Amino acid sequence: MTAPTVLLADDHGAIRAGLRIMLETHDIAVVGEAADGEVAVRNAAALRPDVVLMDLRMPGRDGVSATREIVERGLGDVLVLTSFDEDELVLAAIRAGAVGFLLKTVDAPTLVQAVRAVAAGEGALDPRVTRRALAAVAASAPEPPPMTTFVLPELTPRERDVLDGILQGWSNAQLAARLKISVPTVKTHVSNVLTKLGARSRSHAAALVRGVED
Repeated sequence: MTAPTVLLADDHGAIRAGLRIMLETHDIAVVGEAADGEVAVRNAAALRPDVVLMDLRMPGRDGVSATREIVERGLGDVLVLTSFDEDELVLAAIRAGAVGFLLKTVDAPTLVQAVRAVAAGEGALDPRVTRRALAAVAASAPEPPPMTTFVLPELTPRERDVLDGILQGWSNAQLAARLKISVPTVKTHVSNVLTKLGARSRSHAAALVRGVED
């Protein structure tokens, strides 16, 4: 299996150095670093990492804004490192499309497992972050809008197969094995499906489609 590639985005050099050691000692390739959000976006565009390990508080352009552009441009999946006093930023990062959240006190095995999961098309959530994030979402949720009808767009047969796999919760690697295609090809199909559905993420796509099919 090809090792995941990671871009580190944190304004503290010592933290980046520590993360690099934890990852590289577990055969995960760190392909670049960034000390602010603007550089993170620029390096993600140039390096196309599987995972961007993103700090939320950085000078200049913050991690939330950088996450939004990276996700919208399909430059990589964003795994956020957060602390206990960043609930509002976590909520903003969820809305920006981040697919994983870990506390900055994470140990090496948990970090490595999370990076591999995100690179495989899955999510990664520290239970402590999840509980606080859900509470923040509930507290900030507006009144639900009137029900609208979602029309499933026309998909190619292969895109439909990929969408079925997304609904089953399959990772990119699982989709590749079942459909007998490469992981990069799977990623292309997933991106096309999300674009056609107007979905921000795989979970958002599943929610939209299940609303149609239920």
